[in-house]
Amino acid sequence: MSYDVIVLGGGPAGMSAALNVLSRGRSALVVSNPLQENPLWQAEKVDNHLGMPAQSGAEMLTNLRRHAEEAGVVFREGRVVSAMALEDTWYVSIGAEMETASALVLASGVLRGRKFPGEAEFLGRGVSYCATCDGMLYRGKNVVVLGYTDSAREEAEFLSSIGCSVTYFEKPKTCIIEGDRQVERVTVDGETVACDCAFLLRPAMAPTDLFPGLTVEGNFVKVDRKMATNLPGLFAAGDCTGGPLQVSKAIGEGLIAGQSAAAYCAKK
Repeated sequence: MSYDVIVLGGGPAGMSAALNVLSRGRSALVVSNPLQENPLWQAEKVDNHLGMPAQSGAEMLTNLRRHAEEAGVVFREGRVVSAMALEDTWYVSIGAEMETASALVLASGVLRGRKFPGEAEFLGRGVSYCATCDGMLYRGKNVVVLGYTDSAREEAEFLSSIGCSVTYFEKPKTCIIEGDRQVERVTVDGETVACDCAFLLRPAMAPTDLFPGLTVEGNFVKVDRKMATNLPGLFAAGDCTGGPLQVSKAIGEGLIAGQSAAAYCAKK
């Protein structure tokens, strides 16, 4: 199905963006991890958002999600593994499925942590970010799964079900990926395992991995006052654009990004 706008991220910025896309008469799909994986969910009390005093992060996210759903926003749990613009259309891979849109809003939050040694060098040559996408390429082979999401074990079970020999690591701190032309072994928290592929299942990918050519400043996406990036049809909002990393800022930027994305669609 084609949407006017696909929002990458279901936190306050993403939900605000989608709500404002709908308020401008456009369709929106939000692709996100479960709410429980949002860092805000762990906050015991959020007391700096005007009109919403003393709520826990879980209460706030639940209320925001209810509002968006009741307004008609469509949500899908999943991880975006690639995005490409061809002519006037964005093609977005959500796991093994593809959706299209006229515009995108990136609201993925802050990606914490650096790439592992060897990760970038072996991407596509034994490093993968999606088990359901690439699993069949390694059927009958040894694979390592580094799981950082609630659904990572399910993806590891999928790999086992198609004939992969899986070694699973739960939220490891270190990983070194080595080989000649292809991945041959990984060392995870000091344990070395021979393998043909390392599946790195994180909550999200780095913006510059998803969008080659995207302009960033440090670790943050550069946007203008309309929350537009340097890539046509791509807008960004929330923590991924920089501080302050606050809910009120994220919701405000989401509003602007959603309205800007809707206006971009209207001009096409």
